[in-house]
Amino acid sequence: MTPQNSAQDPEDTVDPAGGAFPARSGGAAGHVHPSGSVEDADAVADDLVDTDEDAEGESGGDAPDGPAGEAKQPGEAKQPSAGRRLMESLSARSRGEGWEKPEGDLAKYRSRWRSGVRFVLQRVIFRMVVRSAVTPQVVMHRRVKSVRGPFVLVANHTSHVDGPLLALSLPWAQGRLLSTGVATDYWFDHFFRRIFVRTMLNAFPIDRGGNRKNSGTSRKLLRAGVPILVFPEGGRQSSGQMTSFKPGGAALAISVGVPVIPAAIVGGYEAMPKGRNWPQGRPPVRVVFGEPIISDEGESAVDFSDRIRGRVKDLYEQHHDEVLGADAPDEEETA
Repeated sequence: MTPQNSAQDPEDTVDPAGGAFPARSGGAAGHVHPSGSVEDADAVADDLVDTDEDAEGESGGDAPDGPAGEAKQPGEAKQPSAGRRLMESLSARSRGEGWEKPEGDLAKYRSRWRSGVRFVLQRVIFRMVVRSAVTPQVVMHRRVKSVRGPFVLVANHTSHVDGPLLALSLPWAQGRLLSTGVATDYWFDHFFRRIFVRTMLNAFPIDRGGNRKNSGTSRKLLRAGVPILVFPEGGRQSSGQMTSFKPGGAALAISVGVPVIPAAIVGGYEAMPKGRNWPQGRPPVRVVFGEPIISDEGESAVDFSDRIRGRVKDLYEQHHDEVLGADAPDEEETA
């Protein structure tokens, strides 16, 4: 039995394919913290420059009526806003093409035979393991299935199984190349652990403790058309409450020009909190994928990260009672 699927916002029935996604810029802002590690400490990728936290976000408004603010003629069709055009372009065929060809060690992240092995591991073996431990459910906004090309998947971090569970829950067209950043010192310095995360999660190494050997890998992967998974809380939740988001994932999305898919894991902490090695009694765990979002023109990484966190929090709260049958806990605010 595959995880249950349902669609959000059924009234959103139009998904026209627009033009190509905006050109990828070379600049960036913010510090990257795309940690997929099971370690508690933050896994920091310092491949982006400092965020301009003072920059104010500007939402893309509707196109002006005409040149130099001329009044629109009666009956003239209103031009779609810049933000709307960008959102429509997420499903354009051109988004899946034209990305940089990865070379050297990065080529394996787009390897067809590796993705075939990953399909067997994730969609067959791991699916059976998940079904034996929890009752998996998937709720997905319809636009997620139409996204082409790379994106940043952003989710709350509740337990050891978050990475594989998110990868398993995505449609294969979007999750085939999904790559997760994991701590180098825990996963990549041990042969068997490295083999496991490379084959199961298409994982890339994240340096900690000031080492910059793998700096820039996450951005290079996105530019090569490989979507990445980011846990912006930095580590697993210690109390089941969502903590603040670091702006690294948002900065990556802005710098490369890719959308963000917000996701909330509901019931993961209750199923396997810190100190518990395996769920008991097949508790329900729901993965909720929200509508893809893009940064507004001029929006800083910090502001965009706060907006992403708000989306993830909303998704979590909307489904909390249905999955766990209790009021959502108060969030733990951090300075």
